[in-house]
This record gives sequence, C-alpha cells and structure tokens, in this order.
Amino acid sequence: MARTVTSPTTSFTSSFLGGGTTSHTSTALPNPATNPDDPFYAFLAPPPDETPEQRAAREKKEADARKVNDEIDEMLKAERAALKKKKAVKVLLLGQSESGKSTTLKNFQLTYARKAWQEERSAWRAVVQLNLCRSTNLILDILTEEMAFEGALSTPSPGGLIANTPVPPTTSAPSSTGLHTPEIEELEQHSGGSYASPSYTTPNSPRTPRSPHSGGTTSVTTPGSPPGAPLPKLLFDDKHRLLKLRLGPLRRVQRDLEVRLGAGAEEPIPALAGAAMTEAAPFGGSASALAGPSSSAGALPAAMSTLGSSSAITGNVQANGSVTPYFVPPSRRGPQEFYVRSSTGWKAALERLRPAGSGRSSTEREREDAKNRSEREAEETTRVIAECREDIGALWNDEVVKTMLARRRLRLEEGGGFFLNDIDRIAVPNYEPSDDDIVRARLRTMGVQEYRFMFEKGMESGQEWLMYDVGGTRSLRAAWPPFFDDMNAIIFLAPISCFDEKLAEDRRVNRLEDSFLLWKAVCANKLLRKTMLILFLNKCDLLERKLNAGVEFKHYVPSFGGERKNDVASVTKYLKQKFRDMSKQHSPQPRSFFVHLTSVIDTKATAITLTAVREGILRDHLRARMF
Repeated sequence: MARTVTSPTTSFTSSFLGGGTTSHTSTALPNPATNPDDPFYAFLAPPPDETPEQRAAREKKEADARKVNDEIDEMLKAERAALKKKKAVKVLLLGQSESGKSTTLKNFQLTYARKAWQEERSAWRAVVQLNLCRSTNLILDILTEEMAFEGALSTPSPGGLIANTPVPPTTSAPSSTGLHTPEIEELEQHSGGSYASPSYTTPNSPRTPRSPHSGGTTSVTTPGSPPGAPLPKLLFDDKHRLLKLRLGPLRRVQRDLEVRLGAGAEEPIPALAGAAMTEAAPFGGSASALAGPSSSAGALPAAMSTLGSSSAITGNVQANGSVTPYFVPPSRRGPQEFYVRSSTGWKAALERLRPAGSGRSSTEREREDAKNRSEREAEETTRVIAECREDIGALWNDEVVKTMLARRRLRLEEGGGFFLNDIDRIAVPNYEPSDDDIVRARLRTMGVQEYRFMFEKGMESGQEWLMYDVGGTRSLRAAWPPFFDDMNAIIFLAPISCFDEKLAEDRRVNRLEDSFLLWKAVCANKLLRKTMLILFLNKCDLLERKLNAGVEFKHYVPSFGGERKNDVASVTKYLKQKFRDMSKQHSPQPRSFFVHLTSVIDTKATAITLTAVREGILRDHLRARMF
C-alpha cells in the first residue's frame, strides 16, 4: 500500500509517477502526472515501457530526493528559529553634537569587527586629510581677518610681542603647487632669498580670553599684565602674508575632498531670538540643573540676554568667574562645519572613495577609468598636502599665530579631527591612517546612521548588533523619540570637559547644562522605562587638562560649591552623583545606574570599558528574551 504524504494544499501517494492511485483532499490540485489532459503530463509521466526493476529504482531515487529535501526544509526551519531566538542587539547612541557618539561607534567596530575595520582603513585617509586642511584654512581665515584689523604687515618694534627675525634664505626648489606667483617672488626678494618656513619650538601660549574686536585698543586681563591693561598689537610681517599665499592650494584641496566625500553643505543655524535656555532638551524642562538651591539659571555664564539671529554673544571671563559680555558680528563667528547627509551616509561616502570604480559603470573600461580617476585625484590631493607640510607646520607653530588664537579662545587641539601636531607624519606621499587616526577623524553626519556589524570573536561570535548614531544638534533632536521603541540599550554621552563652553547652535546655552537637561528628558521618557541606560562621562582627558590649567569648575557650576577641590576626582564624583540623582528622580520606574568615565579617543582604555558595556547589554538582552 502506498504511503501518503500530506502538504497544506494537497495529498498524494508516493507512487504518483508510477500511475498508482492518488488521493486528494478537498483543497488538492489535480495531479499532472496522472491527468493526460494536463500540459505537464508528458514531462511527469513515467516511460510507457518502464520495467518493474526500473520503476523500483526510480521510486527509490525519488524517495532519496524527498528525504534530502525534507532535511533541507528542517535545516532552514531550524535556522529561522535560531535567528528569531538570536535577535539582533539594538543600541542607540545619544548626546549633544561633538559628544563622542561616532567615536564610540568606531571603538565598537575596532574592538569587535576588525575585518570590516581593516577593509575601510584606506578610505579614512581622505577624512583625515580633510580635517587637516580644514584646521589650516580656519587659521588662515582668522589670520586674514586679524591682519586686516591690525593693519597688515606691521613693522615689529624691539618692545613688541616678538622679535623681527629675518627669514633665512634657502636653496629649496620652487613649489610645484602652482603658487610661485609674482607676489611670492616679491616677498622672497624682500626676505633676501627663497622663502623657507621657520622652525618654531616655543610651547603653546597661555590660554587668554578672546578680545572683542570693536576697534581701537581693547582692555582684557592677560597673564603678566594688570587687569584692564590694553593688549599689544599682533605684529604681522611678510612671512605671514607669504604663508597665506603658499597655503592657498589647500582651499581647493578642501573643496575637492568635500565633493569626493559627499554632497555636503554647511549646517544652517536657526534664528534663536526669544529662545529660552531651558529649551536645550528636546522634551521640555524648566529648571536649571546646574544652579544650586539659592542660584538661578541667570547666574550661569551661559545665561546671557536674548539677542537676535544676526549676532552672537560671548564674553571675557574675569578672575572672579564673572563674564563681561560683548557681541560678535556674523563675520567673526567660527566657520560652519562640513557634513554628509544621512541619505547617503558617511559609510557610503567612504565607499565611493575606494578605487573600485563606479557602481553605475556598465563596462569594464568605464569601471577601470573610474578607478584610475579616483586614484589620480587621491594622489594629487596627497601630493599637494605633502608639499605644504613645512608651511603648515610654520603656520601652526608661529608665535604670533598662537597668540592670535589664544586671544580668540580658540583651542583647536581640544576639538575633534585635530591633526596639526601630527603634520610630519600625515603630510607625506605614502600616508596611511592608523587606528588612532581613524578614531580621532571627524566626519559630521546629519540625520540618523544605522550601522550593522557581526561580532567576529568571543562567545558572541556571529551575534548581530545594530547601532544607531543620531544627530545631536538641537534642530535634530526631534527625530530621537521614534528610535526609542525596541531598543536594548542607550549609551548616553555627556562631554564633561565642556563645562565652560556654549552650544555652537545657541551661544547662550552652557554645554554641560544642555547635557543635564537631555539626560533628564531621556530618563523621564516612558518609552524608555525598561531600556538599559548607560552613561559615558566623556572627554575626561580634556577635563583634566582644563582643571590643571587653572579653569575653576565652580565658576560655571555654582552648585559645586567652594569647599571641594578643583581636581578631576572631585569634579567627576560630583557629576556622577548629579546624574545619578536625576536618573533616580525622573525615571518612571526604578532602574539600575551604569556610569563610566571615558576618553573615547583612548582606544585601549575604551576597549576595556566596552567589554563591560557589552557584557551588561547581553545579560539584559538574554534576560528580556527569557521573560
């Protein structure tokens, strides 16, 4: 008797090809092997002259094939069940702009997905070069503005800021960057020979308040001078003008790199007239988190008076911590930052830099042409930067330039994507970025970035993680809540070194105050009541540097009080307790508090932190799957 195999739609005997009886359910379709009118009958029917031995062999072969097919079906079913059981771990990175979210994501990849990290290494060279060019061009822009203000090519005096050291002649060949112009030749003749960038070894100038350029002599407190003493003029000479000319090609290089990285633009900063400081968090909040019991938000240096969108406000910090505000016109503000949009993504932008040709090419020749063109562009960029190496170093180490930046309170070395101290290593023809270079490189993205990676080692090998990096500027925070659902964990980054800084998009809002308000809003959100929250108090290295330089934390955070020491241990202890209290007070239900002191550009220390974070997230993930 033939064995019947049943499927959801039909049942038939195992000997249907042999012409045996066939039984159908009410939903079964006609069997084409037994219906001569069926168009497939000729293909499925057994040979008319088939012998009993042939029929037995055929049926055995068919049975073996069905067995293999059933085994494959069971295997696929088991894999689907395993994938469903092994659900991807989802982690959301939150924090204000430049808090270290993208750097944290890169540390995860560096630690747990080395293969993908190595594949992308060469593409990051363009990002590092863009960061270097952008820092240099920023200094050149400020230099141009200051020279116009002070009076270009002032004659140094014996009692001035620096001595008028003649530029030594050299026999170096003219630059091939295309800037050996009549202006350069005239300056070289004036200097007594071919220009050579002088080598300065003077350490960084002491940090001094930025002076308001309202014309005339300014009155600002500086080291070694009594309060209210006028600042000496910045003494520029021919070598500064020559540096501006010789470094001109870097502007074209920056534009070319931005085009190659993606369709970038400058982030629009909305009008801020009438905005209150307590609107720093996207989900509301009315009380100042920094002010003590007897203090108010108005007592904070960040809480300046309301002003229109055509001006920015800043001030000079006095010895007692008070701030004398002054207005800065739009032309004197810092430059807006290049970014790539999330519609393409920074990963997609980097992919386009690889010499693999264009995805739109339809022929091998077109792909080869695209590859060669990409390689030529990369080589030209690297060549120009290498030829400008000595001039970039001379600009960055120039004593007058250091004083100029200090007066503006511009600390490039504390920002992301700073490579001017590594110019001798980076501005070379054969440069390849190191792991630390990639971690420190900055490529700003607008929108939400989803990054998938598989753990390549450890007990979680093969476990998929989904990490979301969302924009932290105030205009982008409204996009956060849709990502709160179905998250296993949120890593919140609070940069604690910026207690004396203001938001780039609103110069009246203290950045530490903004982090407090954001943390409060995240803790209070009901969608996140069961989500694991992990706090990174980031940029501890910069905090230590600031405190050691004499910046008083209590001047910016009145609730810190005057009895505590102005050191890293005391400040971080205070901040931990502050964030812990806010979590306990505003969470809809009791939750554990996880906090780590981090400096995410320190890859070795961060790897240890990420191991603890990973284990905690996975434990919570497994617990949620079981219940």
